[in-house]
Amino acid sequence: MSLAIALSSIFAIAGTAWLLNKIPALTAGRLPFKICPVCAGIAGTWLWMLPAKFLGWQVDMTILALLMGGSVVGIAYLLEKRLPPGRSPMLWKLLFIPAGFAAAYGLLSFWRSGFLVAVLALLVISFEFLKHGEPHVSSEKIEELKKKMQNCC
Repeated sequence: MSLAIALSSIFAIAGTAWLLNKIPALTAGRLPFKICPVCAGIAGTWLWMLPAKFLGWQVDMTILALLMGGSVVGIAYLLEKRLPPGRSPMLWKLLFIPAGFAAAYGLLSFWRSGFLVAVLALLVISFEFLKHGEPHVSSEKIEELKKKMQNCC
Protein backbone atom coordinates (compact mmCIF):
# COMPACT_ATOMS: atom_id res chain seq x y z
CA MET A 1 0.00 0.00 0.00
CA SER A 2 2.84 2.44 0.81
CA LEU A 3 4.34 1.90 -2.64
CA ALA A 4 1.02 2.70 -4.33
CA ILE A 5 0.68 5.87 -2.27
CA ALA A 6 4.26 6.92 -3.04
CA LEU A 7 3.87 6.28 -6.77
CA SER A 8 0.54 8.11 -6.86
CA SER A 9 2.14 11.04 -5.06
CA ILE A 10 5.07 11.13 -7.49
CA PHE A 11 2.71 11.19 -10.47
CA ALA A 12 0.42 13.82 -8.91
CA ILE A 13 3.25 16.16 -7.91
CA ALA A 14 5.12 15.63 -11.20
CA GLY A 15 1.92 16.36 -13.14
CA THR A 16 1.36 19.53 -11.14
CA ALA A 17 4.94 20.66 -11.76
CA TRP A 18 4.58 19.91 -15.46
CA LEU A 19 1.41 22.03 -15.61
CA LEU A 20 3.08 24.87 -13.71
CA ASN A 21 5.84 24.89 -16.32
CA LYS A 22 3.20 25.26 -19.05
CA ILE A 23 1.00 27.98 -17.48
CA PRO A 24 2.28 31.47 -18.27
CA ALA A 25 2.87 33.65 -15.22
CA LEU A 26 1.22 37.07 -15.32
CA THR A 27 4.36 39.14 -15.85
CA ALA A 28 7.17 36.95 -17.08
CA GLY A 29 5.25 34.64 -19.39
CA ARG A 30 6.56 31.67 -17.37
CA LEU A 31 7.64 30.84 -13.88
CA PRO A 32 10.93 32.57 -13.00
CA PHE A 33 12.55 29.12 -12.81
CA LYS A 34 12.06 25.77 -14.50
CA ILE A 35 10.80 22.90 -12.40
CA CYS A 36 11.87 19.37 -13.31
CA PRO A 37 8.60 17.46 -12.93
CA VAL A 38 10.26 14.15 -12.08
CA CYS A 39 12.54 15.77 -9.49
CA ALA A 40 9.59 17.65 -8.01
CA GLY A 41 7.53 14.47 -7.84
CA ILE A 42 10.23 12.48 -6.08
CA ALA A 43 11.41 15.23 -3.72
CA GLY A 44 7.87 16.40 -3.02
CA THR A 45 6.85 12.87 -2.09
CA TRP A 46 9.64 12.29 0.41
CA LEU A 47 9.23 15.83 1.75
CA TRP A 48 5.67 15.03 2.87
CA MET A 49 6.38 11.40 3.80
CA LEU A 50 9.24 12.28 6.17
CA PRO A 51 7.14 14.54 8.45
CA ALA A 52 4.33 11.98 8.25
CA LYS A 53 6.76 9.35 9.57
CA PHE A 54 7.92 11.66 12.36
CA LEU A 55 4.26 12.27 13.30
CA GLY A 56 3.71 8.55 13.74
CA TRP A 57 2.07 7.60 10.46
CA GLN A 58 3.02 4.26 8.97
CA VAL A 59 5.57 5.02 6.24
CA ASP A 60 7.80 2.38 4.67
CA MET A 61 11.36 3.49 5.41
CA THR A 62 12.67 1.61 2.36
CA ILE A 63 10.53 3.73 0.04
CA LEU A 64 11.51 6.88 1.88
CA ALA A 65 15.21 5.98 1.64
CA LEU A 66 14.93 5.20 -2.08
CA LEU A 67 13.26 8.53 -2.78
CA MET A 68 15.83 10.47 -0.76
CA GLY A 69 18.68 8.62 -2.48
CA GLY A 70 17.18 9.52 -5.85
CA SER A 71 17.12 13.16 -4.83
CA VAL A 72 20.77 13.04 -3.73
CA VAL A 73 21.82 11.61 -7.09
CA GLY A 74 19.61 14.10 -8.96
CA ILE A 75 21.11 17.04 -7.08
CA ALA A 76 24.62 15.76 -7.77
CA TYR A 77 23.94 15.55 -11.50
CA LEU A 78 22.21 18.94 -11.53
CA LEU A 79 25.14 20.62 -9.78
CA GLU A 80 27.64 18.75 -11.96
CA LYS A 81 26.48 20.94 -14.86
CA ARG A 82 27.69 23.98 -12.89
CA LEU A 83 31.20 22.71 -12.26
CA PRO A 84 33.83 25.14 -13.52
CA PRO A 85 36.20 23.86 -16.21
CA GLY A 86 38.96 21.69 -14.89
CA ARG A 87 36.93 20.21 -12.03
CA SER A 88 36.56 16.44 -12.06
CA PRO A 89 32.92 15.37 -12.44
CA MET A 90 33.89 11.86 -11.29
CA LEU A 91 35.51 13.12 -8.09
CA TRP A 92 32.57 15.48 -7.53
CA LYS A 93 30.06 12.62 -7.65
CA LEU A 94 32.36 10.29 -5.70
CA LEU A 95 32.43 12.76 -2.80
CA PHE A 96 28.98 14.38 -3.01
CA ILE A 97 26.76 11.32 -3.41
CA PRO A 98 28.08 9.31 -0.42
CA ALA A 99 27.94 12.44 1.75
CA GLY A 100 24.36 12.96 0.60
CA PHE A 101 23.50 9.36 1.43
CA ALA A 102 25.03 9.85 4.88
CA ALA A 103 22.90 12.97 5.39
CA ALA A 104 19.77 11.07 4.34
CA TYR A 105 20.68 8.21 6.67
CA GLY A 106 21.26 10.60 9.56
CA LEU A 107 17.89 12.21 8.93
CA LEU A 108 16.02 8.91 8.66
CA SER A 109 17.67 7.33 11.69
CA PHE A 110 17.30 10.42 13.92
CA TRP A 111 21.12 10.62 14.16
CA ARG A 112 21.41 14.38 14.47
CA SER A 113 25.17 14.65 14.78
CA GLY A 114 25.68 12.35 11.78
CA PHE A 115 23.19 14.37 9.79
CA LEU A 116 24.87 17.67 10.70
CA VAL A 117 28.36 16.39 9.90
CA ALA A 118 27.15 15.06 6.53
CA VAL A 119 25.41 18.35 5.68
CA LEU A 120 28.57 20.24 6.63
CA ALA A 121 30.57 17.91 4.37
CA LEU A 122 28.09 18.56 1.54
CA LEU A 123 28.49 22.31 1.98
CA VAL A 124 32.29 22.13 2.01
CA ILE A 125 32.39 19.80 -1.01
CA SER A 126 29.96 22.01 -2.91
CA PHE A 127 31.84 25.19 -2.07
CA GLU A 128 35.20 23.75 -3.06
CA PHE A 129 33.99 22.26 -6.32
CA LEU A 130 31.63 25.01 -7.43
CA LYS A 131 33.77 28.05 -6.62
CA HIS A 132 35.27 29.63 -9.67
CA GLY A 133 38.99 29.27 -9.95
CA GLU A 134 41.14 31.03 -12.44
CA PRO A 135 40.17 30.01 -15.93
CA HIS A 136 42.74 27.73 -17.48
CA VAL A 137 43.89 28.84 -20.92
CA SER A 138 46.41 26.66 -22.68
CA SER A 139 49.58 28.21 -24.07
CA GLU A 140 48.49 27.02 -27.54
CA LYS A 141 45.29 29.01 -27.20
CA ILE A 142 47.23 32.09 -26.09
CA GLU A 143 49.57 31.82 -29.10
CA GLU A 144 46.60 31.38 -31.42
CA LEU A 145 44.94 34.51 -30.02
CA LYS A 146 48.19 36.49 -30.39
CA LYS A 147 48.42 35.51 -34.07
CA LYS A 148 44.80 36.50 -34.68
CA MET A 149 45.38 39.88 -33.04
CA GLN A 150 48.51 40.52 -35.16
CA ASN A 151 46.67 39.62 -38.37
CA CYS A 152 43.49 41.50 -37.60
CA CYS A 153 44.56 44.94 -38.85
